[in-house]
Amino acid sequence: MNRSALVAAIRERKSFLCLGLDPEMSKIPAHLLESEDPVFEFNKAIIDATRDLCVAYKPNLAFFEALGVPGWQAFAKTIAYIGDQHLVIADAKRGDIGNTSRLYAQAFFQTYNCDALTIAPYMGGDSVQPFLEFPGKWVILLALTSNPGSVDFQFGTQEDGQPLYIKVMKKATTWGTPENLMFVTGATHPAHFKSIREVAPDHFLLVPGVGAQGGDLKAICEHGLNADIGLLVNSSRGIIFAGQGEAFAEKAREAAAVLQKEMAEILLAAL
Repeated sequence: MNRSALVAAIRERKSFLCLGLDPEMSKIPAHLLESEDPVFEFNKAIIDATRDLCVAYKPNLAFFEALGVPGWQAFAKTIAYIGDQHLVIADAKRGDIGNTSRLYAQAFFQTYNCDALTIAPYMGGDSVQPFLEFPGKWVILLALTSNPGSVDFQFGTQEDGQPLYIKVMKKATTWGTPENLMFVTGATHPAHFKSIREVAPDHFLLVPGVGAQGGDLKAICEHGLNADIGLLVNSSRGIIFAGQGEAFAEKAREAAAVLQKEMAEILLAAL
């Protein structure tokens, strides 16, 4: 899904919701554990219940990789089931030297046909560039993450007085464009969205941390929105595990609908 299609989907569905698929086996409803592929059946039910409420799905690879071969099979089936009407983000946080990065990119962009991949920039430009060489695909670079440990390094002051995450973003904008590069910027840091937009006014931001981590949607939208909306706000646990038992998908839809309604109201006021 390219940028124009993504923006069109946001405007049509009145939503910039990205739904994280974190199918933790210990939380999958008991009745699904009897099926041949509990992880896929769980994901399928969540997707069926939320297709009209979100514009992106973000499977977290850790929850698939931990299961070995069956987990990779469930991942492949999940990606295929989502289809091409939503942005598909593989949350794998890859990043390595050139040849390895190229094969990671090939795996997720060609073998599994994902639209986007989260990338760790620590090893520098030559580790990121191979991912940017696949037409129509997105790199989503970690910039300012939502976890408490983000303060350990990301706010470290550089020679010019700016924090490290700003240096990362400035440098990365010379590698990619708003058509193929996004940034992860956590909802738990709303005060920094103004400076983030000064560095990357046109890029999309993938914003985790709304929901279970306590991020505030209106606070990030105050400075995060741009002319093309420019935000993909992710919620995972707060939606997919909103309910247990056989009604889990219905409860997930209810939770997603609350967030989508708030997004629709924000878009109405902003556009």
